[in-house]
Amino acid sequence: MAQLACAQMPLRSLWRCRISPPSTEALRSYNQQQWRHESILGALSDIPSSYNKRIRVGRGPSSGYGKTSGRGHKGQKQHGKVPAGFEGGQTPVEKIHGERGFVNVHTKDFAIVPLTRIQSWIAQGRLASDRPITPRELIISRCVSDAKDGIKLLARSKSHDCSLNAQGPLTIPLNIVVSRASSSAIEAVEKAGGKVLTRYYTRWAMEQIVKNKMDPIQSLRSEPVDTEDMDTSKYQYRLPDATSRKAIEYYRDATHRGYLAYTVGEHEGPSLFHKPPRNITREEIEEKKRLRGTSGQVQKTKLNMDANKMW
Repeated sequence: MAQLACAQMPLRSLWRCRISPPSTEALRSYNQQQWRHESILGALSDIPSSYNKRIRVGRGPSSGYGKTSGRGHKGQKQHGKVPAGFEGGQTPVEKIHGERGFVNVHTKDFAIVPLTRIQSWIAQGRLASDRPITPRELIISRCVSDAKDGIKLLARSKSHDCSLNAQGPLTIPLNIVVSRASSSAIEAVEKAGGKVLTRYYTRWAMEQIVKNKMDPIQSLRSEPVDTEDMDTSKYQYRLPDATSRKAIEYYRDATHRGYLAYTVGEHEGPSLFHKPPRNITREEIEEKKRLRGTSGQVQKTKLNMDANKMW
């Protein structure tokens, strides 16, 4: 019966009977959320980050900054700045000095090996101290990772703040052959009863030495005393010698323990051009004075004879 009565009721009455009226608490909370002060109307403004003072150019003629962006046509004032490296019409700097700087093709890149590392390798059994330590032993034992143009021996490493005093003084006599050696490293090795020999190597020679195709010590210009008991026939290639003046003068210097130091005679220096000063005796000075006076008289006589000629 109730369903039949609802079916006969008008549509507006049917809606009212189905939906209950809202509560007073809900209306009160809704009114509180929508309520605002009247003073907010005078404090309306944009968010500070929403406004940008930058003028957008090239966005149509109506803005006043379209097409040419307010700069006009062509000319110096239409372009913002000169190209990078422009020198006012003169030759650019990058054309004179190059884009990436100067590269010295004559420089040598040596692998650095400190005595502390060699001493540690010997203590670990990775290097033998009873035979000469050549670049081949240093590379195969991984004491040097990349030989490059040669190996330079130092007394201590700069990258790791360690010196010979950190592991104790060098007490093992070493016979080591490298490309270069510092004076402190030579002093430390010789103080322990060892020997340092510096000789010339190339990048290709280092590769062949590692492959055991080249003698790491002996060459044609090595000291003859050292080559008497050496068998070099088992090697495929011959070890090259120094050819440039700079390299020859370095390995002729006995202070560098160069392998060409034996070629320097008495009263000679390692330089191929400059002669070192030597002590001159009193007799030699008198002989030079006598010869100078004689040559002067001969020259004077020759001038007088030339003056008597008519043509």
